[in-house]
Amino acid sequence: MKQPKFVNGEIYHILNRGVEKRTIFQQVSDYFRFIFCLFECNDKNFVIMRDRIGARRKIKAQKSIGDTYDIFNKKREPLVEILTFCLMPNHYHLVVRQLTDGGISLFMKKLGNSYVAYFNKKYNRERMGSLFQGSFKAIHIKTDNQLMNVVCYIFTNPIELLERNWKEMGAKDPEKAMEYLKSYRWSSYLDCIGEKNFPSVTQRDFLFNTFGGQNKIKELVENWILYKTELNKGFNEIKDLTLEMS
Repeated sequence: MKQPKFVNGEIYHILNRGVEKRTIFQQVSDYFRFIFCLFECNDKNFVIMRDRIGARRKIKAQKSIGDTYDIFNKKREPLVEILTFCLMPNHYHLVVRQLTDGGISLFMKKLGNSYVAYFNKKYNRERMGSLFQGSFKAIHIKTDNQLMNVVCYIFTNPIELLERNWKEMGAKDPEKAMEYLKSYRWSSYLDCIGEKNFPSVTQRDFLFNTFGGQNKIKELVENWILYKTELNKGFNEIKDLTLEMS
């Protein structure tokens, strides 16, 4: 997939997965580290990750990554607005808006280099080749409707861990699927519906203004689950009827 030309103020869906679909988050600490990288690497300034980690450890009383960061560096210059993110065992999704020329490319380079260096050292795989499946993929989001569909798709990704084929078959228990999303920490969905999780990592005002606030985002995601379930249920009923008639 050819990457689009990144334009300031425009929104892009960015994704990448482990090479050969291998797991890129093996432990809880890996998810925390990638989310930490999302925040720290989103800065035009040069960042020494070791120093940032040390700074956080010195202030255990601070409850958010952002609070700790602001104490040690008040001149932060974000490269992008991170609107949403979702981490899955072997891939990740981001929705970002570029703030400065070359912002997305620099952010993704810093993010990839930082996390891969951490992962390779932790799991002794320096000589085992690439962790990710080539360069990241990016899709230009051009309309509010496209943005809505992408956000709902990303936020409902974790349901795959509960029901592997739910996108094809529909959720067996939509209510259970909705509750599962509320328990899944490795996504910005909780922050988008007003439950504090990693609030410093994302900027949510644009989504709130576009879709009508926290309650509306929750409603959109839940309706997406119901829609996919009913759509696939109807398709399967037609398929069964066709088989009976053949």
